Order: sequence, then structure tokens, then C-alpha cells
Amino acid sequence: MPVFKYQAKKIGGGNIEGLVEASNVDVASGILKDKQLIVISIKEKTSNNLVDKILDIFNRVKGKDLVFFARQLAVMLDASVPVVKALRVLTKQTGNKVLKIIIADVAFAVDSGTKLSQALAKYPNVFDNFFVSMIRAGETTGRLDKVLIYLADQIEKDYNLRSRIKSAMVYPIFILAVLIVMGVLMMIFVVPKFVEVLTTSNVPLPWTTKLLISISNFLVHDWWLLLFVIIVFGVSFYLFNRNPAGHYYVDLLKIKMPVIGPINWKTYMSRFGQSLSSLLTSGVPLTKSLQISGEIVNNEVYRRIILKAARKVEVGQTISSVFLQEKEIPLLVTNMIGVGEETGRLDTVLNKVADFYTDETEVSVRTLMSLIEPIILILMGVAAGGLVVSIIMPMYKLTESFS
Repeated sequence: MPVFKYQAKKIGGGNIEGLVEASNVDVASGILKDKQLIVISIKEKTSNNLVDKILDIFNRVKGKDLVFFARQLAVMLDASVPVVKALRVLTKQTGNKVLKIIIADVAFAVDSGTKLSQALAKYPNVFDNFFVSMIRAGETTGRLDKVLIYLADQIEKDYNLRSRIKSAMVYPIFILAVLIVMGVLMMIFVVPKFVEVLTTSNVPLPWTTKLLISISNFLVHDWWLLLFVIIVFGVSFYLFNRNPAGHYYVDLLKIKMPVIGPINWKTYMSRFGQSLSSLLTSGVPLTKSLQISGEIVNNEVYRRIILKAARKVEVGQTISSVFLQEKEIPLLVTNMIGVGEETGRLDTVLNKVADFYTDETEVSVRTLMSLIEPIILILMGVAAGGLVVSIIMPMYKLTESFS
């Protein structure tokens, strides 16, 4: 975010100089005005501080920051605090530097006559289509405070689910990374020392030792080739994923792969149910709600299916009739949506679907964790056994030949 250097005069007398962060000079002036300062001069300060740039990369707006924003704004609006004043209060209370600047810009825009939803839409990386559409629905119905509380609850659910999944995967990923690093270091620095001894003797080497020696020689002498292959694969995958057709197959793999696939598609179903239920509850039309939900799911396979359902709904078909033709949609979801359409309680049924798959995802993650730990122990045992057979046994035979 730009930094502006200013000179200002206090209302009680005396001049002051300093720096203020804002998206543009008008917002910076508004921030100083809120601080009871009379601006004398203000201009953007250019900075080449590498540390500041690195900190800006990591200081992104997280789910919990959005939960705080939505919940606090809802409380103040419920207490009849004007929107602009509530936003300026939040500017002072928000700890996240990036969100602080964004809220200040939004407050300035709303004070200038822009709708809150339009001001938030300027920051799609922070406030997604779901968030903006819910705010727009709240402005239309006059229930902005209630919508914000609902938004905070939904964002908190989604954030907690993703946090639990990430937390569950940290331990196995860390252990596997340590095993790989230790294995590579042994191949490069330890194994060659034993190889020098074994190759100068006439002791017959088992195939496991020969394989270990080949791997070690490759990592020591031809490591650049491995690095080249990794870079080529990474760039190829990136370009493939950037292509719409390629991205579709990458997302299809995410829901089809063993073990991880079920966790992924259950997460997507939970997200779809939550978003569509929330939008319908807030009075957003069904077709528009489906279009927004398709983008929120964040999977190209499901996005295409949901957008197809939106087009079919426009011509009089039901969501369940479209989903019934798609094998990627679980039959339970299709049947539940059919019940909701028949009873006129689609939003309630979708909320039940979201809760069900949220619980299912957590169960799947716990099950995966209970399986990963013994698998890691087995891998460590196999690695230790392989080292014993490949190195220790030949060394033992070598010592026997000298005795």
C-alpha cells in the first residue's frame, strides 16, 4: 500500500509531520481529518525497503480478520451507529494493516455517496463475490446488520474447517519432509564414505546396496538433472493449470484421487450448501445465488455443474434434475435438494447438507490422521531396515573377512 508523507496543523495549534498509509491521497487526507488535523501538504513517499515489501506479502487479510470486521460492523449498525462512523471506528480497532487501509478507503467511498457493497467490490481479493452479494442483499432488504452477523458466522465456519484440515496435515507433512531431507543428506554425505570402503573390497554386494550406491552417485554427481526435471515439471504443471481445460482436469483429480479426494469433495459440498443457503436466506434470487455459489466452491468441475444448473433453472428445470445427471454430485445431495424444492424449504435443507458434510469432513480428516501415523512409522521402519541390509550387513561381512 502507498505511504504518504504529510505536514499538518493541530486544531489547538502546533504543526506535526508524519507518515500515513492509504490507497490514495484522498483517503490519506480523510484519515488525517478524522484525527482532527488540518492538512498543509501531503505527497506519496516512495520506498524501496525490501523488509517492508516482504512484510506486506505476509500481512494479508485472513478469515478471522473478516469475521471480526463483519461482526463488529453488525454490532455498531444494530446500535444505530451510521455506516461511515462505524467504518472509521473499525479503522482504528482493526489490527491487520492491509484491512485497516481498505476499511479507510471504503469509509471514504461510502461517505462520498457510494453504496457499501460497491465500495467493498473494489477489493475482490478480500471481499469475494459471496460477501459483496450478501451485503447488497442486506442493503436491498434493510437487514444489513442481520446479514453481517450471518456472514460472520458463515466465514467463521469455513475458516475453522480449513484451519482444522491444515492443522491435521501439518504433522504428517513435517515428518515426511524431515525424512526426505535426512535421506538426501545421508545419500550425499554419509553413504559415499561407506561406498569408498565397500568398493575397494571384494565383498559381494546385495542388490539393495548397489541400488543405494546408484542413488547416492546420482545425487552427488547428477543433482542438477534432478533439479532440472523438478523445475520443468513445476513450470509445465503451472502452465497446464493456467489453461482452462487443464485446470478442469487438475480439479477433477482433486476429487478423484484416493484418500484425499473424499475429503476434498466433502469440503466442496459443505461450501456449496453453506453459500447457497446463505444467499437464498438473504433474498438473493435462485439463479443469481447458483452463479455466485459456483464461483465460491473454488473447483472447476463443480463450478461448471452449478452454472449449468443455473441455466437450466432459468428455463424451468429443477436443480435436482440437473444434479441427477452428474456423477460427481453425491446422490444424497441431489435427493436432499429435491426434498427442499418440493417442500419450499431449500435454504433450510441446504444448511443441513452443509452441516452434514462439515461433520463428515472432520471425521474423514481424523480417520486419515489415525492412518497416517502408523504409515509413517512403517516407512521409518522400512527405511531403517533398508539401511541395515544395504550398508551394515556388507560392512559386517567385510569385518568377518578380516577376522
